[in-house]
Amino acid sequence: MGRFETGRGPFRFILLALFSLLTLAAAPAASASRVLLLEVEDAITPPVASYLTENIDQAARANYAAVVIRLDTPGGLDSAMRQIVQRELNASVPVVVYVGPKGARAASAGAIITLASDVAAMAPGTNLGAAHPVSVGGPAGAAPSGDKPSQPDTMTEKVTNDAVAYAKSLARLKHRDEQWAADIVRRSISTPASEALDKGVIDVMAEDLPDLLKRLDGRTVSKNGRTYTLKTLNAQIDERPMNWRDRLLAVISNPNVAYILMMIGLAGLYFELSSPGAILPGVVGGICLILAFFAFQTLPVNFAGIALILLAVILFIAEIKVMSFGLLTVGGIIAMVLGSIILFRTPALAGQVSYGVILPVALCFAAFFAACIYLVIKTYRNRPMSGASAMLGETAEVYSWAGTSGKVFCHGEYWNAAGPEALAPGEQVLIAAVKGLHLTVRRP
Repeated sequence: MGRFETGRGPFRFILLALFSLLTLAAAPAASASRVLLLEVEDAITPPVASYLTENIDQAARANYAAVVIRLDTPGGLDSAMRQIVQRELNASVPVVVYVGPKGARAASAGAIITLASDVAAMAPGTNLGAAHPVSVGGPAGAAPSGDKPSQPDTMTEKVTNDAVAYAKSLARLKHRDEQWAADIVRRSISTPASEALDKGVIDVMAEDLPDLLKRLDGRTVSKNGRTYTLKTLNAQIDERPMNWRDRLLAVISNPNVAYILMMIGLAGLYFELSSPGAILPGVVGGICLILAFFAFQTLPVNFAGIALILLAVILFIAEIKVMSFGLLTVGGIIAMVLGSIILFRTPALAGQVSYGVILPVALCFAAFFAACIYLVIKTYRNRPMSGASAMLGETAEVYSWAGTSGKVFCHGEYWNAAGPEALAPGEQVLIAAVKGLHLTVRRP
């Protein structure tokens, strides 16, 4: 027993030494800082805003050293942009917006998101700016025709002034160039990376992500009463792309996609109702309509636009039922185009239906219903192929005749007939009228 006790001493020493070495080896890995990388390569929509805000919150809870948003966007919805900006400003983790890779841009809403970041960075060959609100009815800021500005001009000025004040307040908060912030809204200027760095619009210009982390290391960020020192050199990069649900929502929340889904859905239901039992058009139309309505929940939908599009479909259906010689179709096309233009209530160009989508859809519907009208008119003008009306003008053979009446043979049947006198059996006659089971005939 004593020998066993004595032999355990060296064994314990060896175990303690191994444990100490493993602990020392694991210590650097455990203490290494982590950076969360989020990627945006699309318009700023509610699903994109949800993706960014949720992951920024998770990064704060997981004690990440920083969140890097690699941004390449043409702009987007004002409501989604403001949601992202609020989370950037109030997050308990430094948020870095990096406009990259080379050739990327951060326009419109993307410029404001970059302006609100704790550290703004750009890759060479990128540009930033062009944040002027774009209205549907024409170029914003157009000169009024009279001394007193019109209501649309007044609304445009109000929206522009609000955007200018918002951009300047963010620039002031982040100690960036306020005049530049006002100019990207009022004058729609766009600035390349090197010029933005010289003007103090951005803080860093980096070739790529590793270069960015190297330049961020040691930089201090002050926000919400706290000071953060970034430790990003050799930091572990955790990429968190959008999951399939977010990607699906981002795709169908594109106004053009949502619009096309709605039009396919309406067309599918029309075909199903006009030809019951086809099944496939109804199934496809129902799925597309549900997806479109789901997308409308995330978009600023104008119900007047939906009403005009539904009116257009009703007019198209009525054109087939009522002979209006194309007037209902013309009215339907006008209603569809107007409804498509005002379908979404947003001044952002990325939040509207593109004219490149509206015009082909309207032309396709116009061509389809024009073809339907042509076929209907052609059918009305064609000679009947069945029934009593189809016998008019047909040739019949006299079977027996006495005076002004007798029997004739036509279509494999014997008919009672009335007609001119002195018709001889075997003589060919033409059917002039059909009344019940009696024919009226005449000589050719």
